[in-house]
Amino acid sequence: MDGNPMPQDDSPPTSLDPQEKRDARRRESPSAAVVYEAIRGEAENELSRPLVALAWSALAAGLSMGFSFIAQALLYSYSGDVAWRPIVSSFGYSVGFLFVILGRQQLFTENTLTPVLEVLRVRDVSTTLGTLKLWAVVLCFNMLGTAVFALVLTQFDLLAPKIDEALEAIAAREYGHDFGTMFVRAIFAGWLVALMVWLMPFAESARVGVIILVTFVIGLAHFPHIIAGSVAALYGVFQGPHGFGDFLFGFFAPTLLGNMVGGIMLVAAINYAQVSYSKPGADG
Repeated sequence: MDGNPMPQDDSPPTSLDPQEKRDARRRESPSAAVVYEAIRGEAENELSRPLVALAWSALAAGLSMGFSFIAQALLYSYSGDVAWRPIVSSFGYSVGFLFVILGRQQLFTENTLTPVLEVLRVRDVSTTLGTLKLWAVVLCFNMLGTAVFALVLTQFDLLAPKIDEALEAIAAREYGHDFGTMFVRAIFAGWLVALMVWLMPFAESARVGVIILVTFVIGLAHFPHIIAGSVAALYGVFQGPHGFGDFLFGFFAPTLLGNMVGGIMLVAAINYAQVSYSKPGADG
């Protein structure tokens, strides 16, 4: 053997065959434009649905969200008086969201993202009016569903007395903050829900995990959500400790405004902007 080093192979790597190229494309993360288009397509479908169909779907969503309240109370009660009780009970917050999102029911905070993307793209009066009608119908019937659920809980002896005590404790958390604090906290809830919706089209088998993770954070941080929180807040009204004025001005108004700001401005507008300015010929 001589002492000369082995020659290095500087040739390019072997080309992939067509099947390998398809496999590589399938493993690529979708671009923001692809995610945007998937959600915008959903927005077109929602805006074209009859208002009656939206109303029934929204009513179902409001009723379904009540199970987040019950699941939280059950976990809160049975976990006992321990330091990690809030962590355990917050997993119950995800239950209603799982029912609503996987069941394709209409939730108001989801609709602060999807139709807004279409409004920003088209920018015409008819689409804007269609979005406002969709919001009005979905919000009203979401709230009707939450009110019916909360009223049934107070009027019928459905759960054990210790669970009722847990329901009262959870309902009390929806009150006690001033308007500005509730508004800012609600921004984070709307932000997180809209981010969850943005992730869903390509989450595939991880959809359940995404829903649980995001809503668990909302529940654990006690960020107010206009639909999930309304079940507990209205329970406090029907049960007696709070008046309707407390609900309207102490919970509903700041939470609704904050959720909308979080969903529309911090997710819909920003994600639309990143897609819009990524297009060929865009400024910037």
